[in-house]
Amino acid sequence: MKLFPNRLRGLSITAAASLILTALPAWAVDPFTLKDIRVEGLQRVEPGTVFASLPFRIGEQYNDEKGSSAIRSLFGLGLFTDVRLQVEEGVLIVIVEERPTVADVSFSGIKEFDAEVLKKTLRDVGLAEGRPFDKALADKAEQELKRQYINRSMYAAQVVTTVTPSERNRVNLNFNVIEGDVAKIKDIRIVGNQAFSESTLRDLFDLDTGGFMSWYTKSDRYSRAKLNADLESLRSYYLTRGYLEFKVDSTQVAISPDKQDMSMTINVTEGKRFVVSSVVLQGEYLGKDDEFKTLVAMRPGEAYNAEDVSKTVKAFTDYFGSFGYAFAQVEATPDIDRANNRVAFVLRAQPARRVYVRRINVEGNNRTRDEVIRREFRQLESAWYDSDRIRLSRDRVDRLGYFTEVGIGTEPVPGSNDQVDLTISVAEKPTGNLSIGAGYSQADKLSFIGSIKQENVFGSGNYLGLDLNTSKYNRQFVLSTTNPYFTADGISRTLDGYYKTTQPYDAQGGDYEIATKGVGIKFGVPFTERDTVYFGVGAEHVKVTSGDELPEAYLDQGGTYLPATVGWARDERDSALVPTAGRLQRLNTEFGLGSDRQYVKLSYQFQQYVPLTRQYTLAFNTEVGVGKGLGSKSFPVLRNFYGGGLGSVRGFEQGTLGPTSAVIGSTTGETVNIGGARNLVFNAEFIGPFPGAGNDRTLRWFAFADVGNVYGESESVDLSKLRASVGVGLSWISPIGPLRFAYGTPVRKFDGDSIQKFQFQIGTSF
Repeated sequence: MKLFPNRLRGLSITAAASLILTALPAWAVDPFTLKDIRVEGLQRVEPGTVFASLPFRIGEQYNDEKGSSAIRSLFGLGLFTDVRLQVEEGVLIVIVEERPTVADVSFSGIKEFDAEVLKKTLRDVGLAEGRPFDKALADKAEQELKRQYINRSMYAAQVVTTVTPSERNRVNLNFNVIEGDVAKIKDIRIVGNQAFSESTLRDLFDLDTGGFMSWYTKSDRYSRAKLNADLESLRSYYLTRGYLEFKVDSTQVAISPDKQDMSMTINVTEGKRFVVSSVVLQGEYLGKDDEFKTLVAMRPGEAYNAEDVSKTVKAFTDYFGSFGYAFAQVEATPDIDRANNRVAFVLRAQPARRVYVRRINVEGNNRTRDEVIRREFRQLESAWYDSDRIRLSRDRVDRLGYFTEVGIGTEPVPGSNDQVDLTISVAEKPTGNLSIGAGYSQADKLSFIGSIKQENVFGSGNYLGLDLNTSKYNRQFVLSTTNPYFTADGISRTLDGYYKTTQPYDAQGGDYEIATKGVGIKFGVPFTERDTVYFGVGAEHVKVTSGDELPEAYLDQGGTYLPATVGWARDERDSALVPTAGRLQRLNTEFGLGSDRQYVKLSYQFQQYVPLTRQYTLAFNTEVGVGKGLGSKSFPVLRNFYGGGLGSVRGFEQGTLGPTSAVIGSTTGETVNIGGARNLVFNAEFIGPFPGAGNDRTLRWFAFADVGNVYGESESVDLSKLRASVGVGLSWISPIGPLRFAYGTPVRKFDGDSIQKFQFQIGTSF
């Protein structure tokens, strides 16, 4: 007998299920014992999937209620368009009609997105190749595609879905997209402002009406997330200038009928400007009230500043954290006197409970090994929570230079009131630079140039550098590797090996050669968290082959060099990649131990970064170097300092400042730059976000002023001979590494100086 007739076939799931439930009384059967269960109509679905969904087994009693439950369960799988039950002489036959599966998902007309990215988006909503097809899912996918285009400010995008049946109960899906143009912001209005001009407030926004950098920043494309961030910037601007009761009343965003232009109107209420009248501490301060009072940033008589309030609360929380109280509660309660426009603050503190760190998790390091990050941590697992150590740990990870972002989050451990987990999240940046090239010239013939520099090779935290140049006149092979954790205590080891030859490239046919080969080893010993002392030794042999065009200063520079180095470095910058605050100091001393070359070379570098605002920074750099020969020997020319160009005085050609040497055999008085034994350089930079780039840390501009020169060993450091330049530049953290471009104009120069106004390099600041 048939429990349900064939006329149910072809109905939708909802309609079929509704009809089934309605029709149950009409086709009721008497309960009976199941002798067997058969499934018909399966193509790809495994029989076990069907049997697992049935609420009965062979040998059990079957009734109408169980039959209804079985149909609901099978429809609930989402795998079938029709389900029927038939009973024949104690045998239950389950007849199903499978949904078609998706054979292929394709796109046409897309330019804004990569097809694989869109396929992943559709996969997240349940539509992908090999999965059952559902018209509702196709509609949902269509809406998701439109949402993706709306996120790119392409409101005119249209999506048409085409479903094409294929063999073996499959379908092909094609999403035809008419993208249209990007909707641009044409107008931004701020209504209700009185204390500040509308143009001043609009300058706070990342969103704008477009400019010459809009192609890079896309700042004229509307985004709700960006608008929310801009509104927060607007609130912060008012709240840091005394406007305690400032609020954004409403925000209207209108789009033109053709969906190409957008207008934004922001309505605000400024309120009155308030002044802080007093600050009082209440609560439990661990008996350290005086220490906490020194952390208060708010000052009576000054305008209310929300940043000062936040800074005070954070300072209190961090100070509690340094004693293990990770969940200390600090509240700054304002008592507002509207009649006199004054506000008094009560700081209430409750240390709560002392906690320790159960586990430290690492996220976002797809390439860098966990141990590379964990070994920089000074907060240990199963130790008391210490906010100072956690902050130091974050700074140490950031100073590795492998990441664009480093953050640390704290989460309570469920079921425990004295444990927390720390999660350090990082965003990796490219840390390698690979360049390969070949060239051909009449002089050099065919030459090969290659360079591999990887600061985080294979995610191990080790540095590996290889330079190769097969040019006829400047050949070199340099291999360098650094293991920052050669020992478990953090002692680093650097190994160097190199071979270099230099010949003149001169139309007159100069043929002298300087060949240098050497090896070196250096160890870095961390004496404190921020201080590292370096010790190193090396061996180097220089051979000078005389010939035409040889500078006189190189005549006696051949021989064996045995340099020993002792250095010290302290890095207190907030970031190695884009520093905005802190200080860096380096001191290095090199001694020549060989019998042929005995000398001492001392160099010192000092960098200071001063944050002016959240966006602007002042940076200063000073470098001083002195070299002197020991005994009756002069300082080796091959150990000279060089001045001019990036890293020294910009606007002057690289390495052209300082003493020169006459060329042997020259009849024209030709000279070449050979550097000097004394070096003096001062740099100052004003750094800010690139116009139109908002707060993007990867693209910044700077204005600079440089002063410096190089002097010979027998020369006095004459300040009247200092060269000076000013200019502007661009710093870009590009996919191939940090790039710096500078355009400098000398403001103090002398006859014979080589000027080079535009310069660039791949490297760090200064």
